[in-house]
Amino acid sequence: MKAQAIRIHATGGPEVLRLEDIEVGDPGPGQALVRHGAIGLNFIDTYHRTGLYPIPLPATLGLEAAGVVEAVGPGVTEVAPGDRVAYAAPPLGAYCTARLMTADRLVKLPAAVDEISAAATLLKGLTAWFLVNRTYRVKPGDTVVVSAAAGGVGLLLVQWAKHLGASVIGTVGSEAKAELARAHGCDHTILYSQEDVAARVRELTSGAGVPVVYDSVGAATFASSLECLAPMGMMVSYGNASGPPPAIAPGVLGQKGSLFLTRPSMMDYTRARADLVAGAEALFAVLESGAVEVRTISTRPLADAAAAHADLEARRTTGSTVLIP
Repeated sequence: MKAQAIRIHATGGPEVLRLEDIEVGDPGPGQALVRHGAIGLNFIDTYHRTGLYPIPLPATLGLEAAGVVEAVGPGVTEVAPGDRVAYAAPPLGAYCTARLMTADRLVKLPAAVDEISAAATLLKGLTAWFLVNRTYRVKPGDTVVVSAAAGGVGLLLVQWAKHLGASVIGTVGSEAKAELARAHGCDHTILYSQEDVAARVRELTSGAGVPVVYDSVGAATFASSLECLAPMGMMVSYGNASGPPPAIAPGVLGQKGSLFLTRPSMMDYTRARADLVAGAEALFAVLESGAVEVRTISTRPLADAAAAHADLEARRTTGSTVLIP
């Protein structure tokens, strides 16, 4: 069958993204044919496009989408034709109207979750799930720092940490983003371009620091994030929005209070299907209960992927962006 896809033949800026016709074959063993209704835009897509995370070329970008199963190959038991599904996993190829996908990476959508919401939240929501439930298990009474608190993952992290009983300090780039973060539950916001983040965190915690910092910004915030931590605190570096963090000697972690440093990947935390399903079910449960809400979703045509990438990298977006085939 014919489909359309956003592909790259070389790494570079948003201009390397091209809309092309592709041929989609029949599903083989363990595969499902999925017709997309919505496609998630994520910062990791820009890393693949620029070559920060190298991939074989040419390639179709994208790790997240939602749609309907049209056919399944031999041996598939996880889904059936007609199922509404979503995924947030390799292999790359979500930026298209239809594709073959590994069936054990698909999760079924409950009736209360529509395709646009699923595509806007599954990868970001699974990231928030493992960060606050597994990488560092947030406990009632904790104070946590969330960088880029008005971003797609940030807004989900803020709400989920609040749901678990934490007080949340969010760092943001503008007063408008601070207002958005506060509207989603941030107890305190810090404009990192105008304030000394570490000093303000120390002030808010009576000098104690925090047990965990969730940092998705990378190079621009890494040093100050370390300074926010209490002894034996955990630095969770899970993104590079401003570029990769600098190298750090292990001894520095000791000097700053026997700190922990981790660079987690959702792909590792959901490698086993049981973990993937558990994470998705936990995400859908907090969405259905209203404990976590997706209030800010922007939609753009799939053909506008280049402009969407440019806006994402320039930090002109808030919340989640979804591409519509």
